[in-house]
Amino acid sequence: MADLELIRELLTPASTKILLFVLDGLGGLPVTAGGPTELEAADTPNLDRLASEGMVGLHQPVGPGITPGSGPGHIGLFGYDAIRYQIGRGVLEALGVGFDLGPNDLAARGNFCTVDATGKITDRRAGRIPTERCRQLCDELRTIELPGVELFVEPVREHRFLLVLRGEGLEEGVADSDPGHVGSPALDVRAERPAAEKAVGLVRRFVAEARERLAGHEPANMLLLRGFARLPTWPKFPEVFGLRSVAVAQYPMYRGVAKLVGMDTAETGASLDDLFTTFEQVWPHYDFAFVHVKETDKAGEDGDFERKARVIEEADRYVPRLMALKPDVIIVTGDHSTPAALRSHSWHPVPFLLWSPSCRPDPVKQFGEKWCLQGAAGLCRSEDLMPLALAHAGRLTKFGA
Repeated sequence: MADLELIRELLTPASTKILLFVLDGLGGLPVTAGGPTELEAADTPNLDRLASEGMVGLHQPVGPGITPGSGPGHIGLFGYDAIRYQIGRGVLEALGVGFDLGPNDLAARGNFCTVDATGKITDRRAGRIPTERCRQLCDELRTIELPGVELFVEPVREHRFLLVLRGEGLEEGVADSDPGHVGSPALDVRAERPAAEKAVGLVRRFVAEARERLAGHEPANMLLLRGFARLPTWPKFPEVFGLRSVAVAQYPMYRGVAKLVGMDTAETGASLDDLFTTFEQVWPHYDFAFVHVKETDKAGEDGDFERKARVIEEADRYVPRLMALKPDVIIVTGDHSTPAALRSHSWHPVPFLLWSPSCRPDPVKQFGEKWCLQGAAGLCRSEDLMPLALAHAGRLTKFGA
């Protein structure tokens, strides 16, 4: 388990550069007995070359059998203990869209969703409505009035929005209304501890009013809320790891989790070419870059095995552009597994490769789950990847006499 104070003490100056390339939800499962996973089915000559020159393994974002959300998944990759450093999705969404959270703010991540005539959820994402439609609906909900607090409803992307309540006495401990599956109604908002009762009462009023205003707005005729949280104070990534750091991500939430730990962020366009062009522009100014691809996770959640494999293949074609920038260490992995066979995040360990000129190569020649099982890196915790990267970059000195 990584010790942030120990890492800080062992840092030694260096001019080396580290790239963390994350294909969200990379890990998968076969859809037929004895068949390949999405990563194994994909044609990835460039990732295979990195695997053959470096070392591979599997990492667990939280622990055996624990299915991580996107927040814990990335917190672990950034070198933090995902159990000790927990944060609700609302804060990550707020930071991702540049919302200036204050000390009296309680934030939640919202989804517009579709419910049938009985109130049962038929689509948790409302068909991924266009972002412009999300803006229109947020404009309508923003006019709801709640006693004694300010209300903010901000569009994020597609069906996602941000809800912020600002006022005195708004504490964490508000349970999610999102059941996480279709076929049942939204959950009643409840308090997980007494201090949250005031916030719960306000959220219930907001949800009741929103239900009336959204009625008839198919497919976005209801909403779901999760991840209620206030802004925490955590050790900052650039100080702990001694790295000028930047996140290049298309989705606001992933810029949000990077901002939470003190990274700079770079917004980019919607295509992979936009993503890598932005990365190339910012890379000269930083020692560490986190580059995030979302489409692998979306395909997995949609149950589309072939599309997820195609996204991996498309990402593979950009690896030569990454290598042309001469990073000293590259880690390629995911924040969690999202098997198309399950249509959701899962508890399965995530494949990773670590490439560096100072690697001790293992016999593995391909990048995929079954090959990572044979890799020299073995099975580790997600938070151990950053110390490994620092060591291969020559940025950690000897421990003890």
